[in-house]
Amino acid sequence: MSSMVSQQFGGLKCPPISTLHNKFCVSKSCCYKVHTKSRTVVAAAAGYATSFEVRERQKLKQLFEEAYERCIADPMQGVNFTIEDFNAAIEKYDFNFEIGTKVKGTVFSVDANGAIVDITAKSSAYLPLIEASVHSIKHVEEAGIVLGLREEFVVVGENEADDSLILSLRSIQRDLAWERCRQLQAEDVVVKGKVVGANKGGVVVLLEGLRGFVPFSQISTKSPSEELLDKELPLKFVEVDEEQTRLVLSNRKAMADSQAQLGIGSVVVGTVQSLKPYGAFIDIGGINGLLHVSQISHDRVADIATVLQPGDTLKVMVLSHDRERGRVSLSTKKLEPTPGDMIRNPKLVFEKAEEMAQTFRQRIAQAEAMARADMLRFQPEGGLTLSSEGIFGPLNPDIPGEALLDLSEIPPAGDDL
Repeated sequence: MSSMVSQQFGGLKCPPISTLHNKFCVSKSCCYKVHTKSRTVVAAAAGYATSFEVRERQKLKQLFEEAYERCIADPMQGVNFTIEDFNAAIEKYDFNFEIGTKVKGTVFSVDANGAIVDITAKSSAYLPLIEASVHSIKHVEEAGIVLGLREEFVVVGENEADDSLILSLRSIQRDLAWERCRQLQAEDVVVKGKVVGANKGGVVVLLEGLRGFVPFSQISTKSPSEELLDKELPLKFVEVDEEQTRLVLSNRKAMADSQAQLGIGSVVVGTVQSLKPYGAFIDIGGINGLLHVSQISHDRVADIATVLQPGDTLKVMVLSHDRERGRVSLSTKKLEPTPGDMIRNPKLVFEKAEEMAQTFRQRIAQAEAMARADMLRFQPEGGLTLSSEGIFGPLNPDIPGEALLDLSEIPPAGDDL
C-alpha cells in the first residue's frame, strides 16, 4: 500500500507550508489540532528516551552495589593470587640488609648534602656527602655521583627516623687505598705525599686518600714543620697496618734512593723553587740543588729573574753531590749548544741537553786521559781514580788534594783545554 502511495505521489513537489495552510485549512481550529498532535508525538518520544536512560543507570548502580557487596563479603573471590602469595613476594624482594653488606644501587636524586639511591628495598637508601669519597669534597658530584649512576655501595648504618639505609662509597675506597699502599710497600717504590698537618713527633701527610705519619727523625730536611705545610715530600713506606690504622713513612729512605741515582755528569729534570741573588734552588726529585748564577750561562747574567722564574721546568747537569751535607751543585751552562743560549733560547738548551751532556762527558774522558798521562809521567808506579763524588784523583794518597779534577773546572765546548 505504501509503495503504491509512493509511486502516486513520488513526482509531486511539496508546496510551502504557508500555501498549504491557505488552500486546505478551512479554519484555525483544524490547524491547531494538527500542530497539537505533532507536539504530543515528540513529547512521547522524549519521555521514552528519558525512561530508557533511567533504567540503564539503575542497572549500572545495581551492578556496582553487587560488586561492592562481593568485595566486602569475599574480597579474594575469583583471584588466583592469595594473601600468602603476596606476603611471600614481599619477603622475596624486601632484603634484610645488614651493616657491611655490599649492594648495587642507582642514584635517582642528588642534593648538596648527598644522594638518594634506589637499592630495590622497601625504602630508598641515602649516601651522605661525607661517605661519598675518601677525599675531602664539597659536593657529591666532585666524586662523580650523578643522576643515573649505578654503583656498588656498602651499608654502614640505618636512619631510625624513616628506616632508610645509610650507604658509603668512602668505606670501599678506603679498603682499596690500604690495598694499594701494601702493594707499593712490597714494590719498594717512592711515592709523593702532601703535608697537611704536624705535631710534636712529626708531620701528617695525605696519600692515596689516607693519612700517614712521617716522624721528624725520618725527614731529611731541617726545615721547621710550618714550612713543610702544603708541600709534597718524596716518601717510602715503613709500616702499613690496616688493622691498627698505622701508616708510617720515611722521607730519608726516599731521598737516599734518589741521591743514589744522581750521577756526576747526569742530566735531570728539575723545577725552579726559589731565586736568590747568588743563584736558583732547583727541585730534582725531592732534592734541592743549587744552580749558581755563574753556572746558568756562559754569558753574564745580571738578573736571574730575567732568565728563570719559580715554577719553570728545565734540564740541569749534576756537577757535584755532597751526600753528607745533602748539597747538590747544578749547571745549565754546560748544556748550552753555543754560549748564551740559556739566555736567548732556553728551549733549545732543554731539547739538546742529553746531546750536549754526552759531548761534555767525552771531553771529561779526554781530560782524565791527559791527566792520567801527565801523572804517570811523574808517578810511574802511581795511578788515578774517579772518586765517589765524580772527582778524578790519584790512587796514591801522598799526592796532594790540589791535583783532584772537579767537573766544574772543565771548560765549555769550543774552549781550549
